[in-house]
Amino acid sequence: MLQKIIYFSLWIGFITYAFLLAPPNQPDTFELIKNLSTGQWQGINPLVIALFNIMGVWPLIYSAVLFVDGRGQKIPAWPFATASFAVGAFALLPYLALRKPNQQFEGRKNAAIKLLDSRVTGIFLTVAAAILIAYGVRGGDWGDFVQQWQTSRFIHVMSLDFGFLALLFPVALLGDDMARRGWTNSQLFWLIALIPLFGPLIYLCVRPPLPEAGVENISSQQKTVAN
Repeated sequence: MLQKIIYFSLWIGFITYAFLLAPPNQPDTFELIKNLSTGQWQGINPLVIALFNIMGVWPLIYSAVLFVDGRGQKIPAWPFATASFAVGAFALLPYLALRKPNQQFEGRKNAAIKLLDSRVTGIFLTVAAAILIAYGVRGGDWGDFVQQWQTSRFIHVMSLDFGFLALLFPVALLGDDMARRGWTNSQLFWLIALIPLFGPLIYLCVRPPLPEAGVENISSQQKTVAN
């Protein structure tokens, strides 16, 4: 119950802040979003370009855990994970409020889970994020970014969304996912938790494959019955 109260409170608070307290929308906001989405990046601060694209990396990081976590929940995870590509933490917070601790995985891995569970996926996302960060830091104008953060609701809320996603991953999901894989190293947990973005990415690269324990148990029971 406390978990539900905390996450729903964060969700309502974030929505309230984004629409009532954040800086106002600028007249060119929709044009900016369109240009960022279609790759028409001329004249846009590289820091904004990098942040916008990294906000597409975060949902994939979450999906690599949520599709597994959702297997043991009463509510499916995929609608929330899919919606997070558009609205980030606004979509994920309700799921985190409704989910229950889940440290087991049963059944077979479907094609989506196999892809998301693969270390190749983690490596691909890490390389993509590193390129984006390097692009933004190398060519970005920090003074302009700060000014946009102070005056543009889109940039302001997107930056806060990044912070929420970085905070929620270790707090809400990392421990259960490590337990499903037999990892109980608290030092490793904190190393991953305290490095924004690249901590979770490195975790996806090095975590052990998800064991299909349920399948093994079913096979053992079938053999026992047969004997």
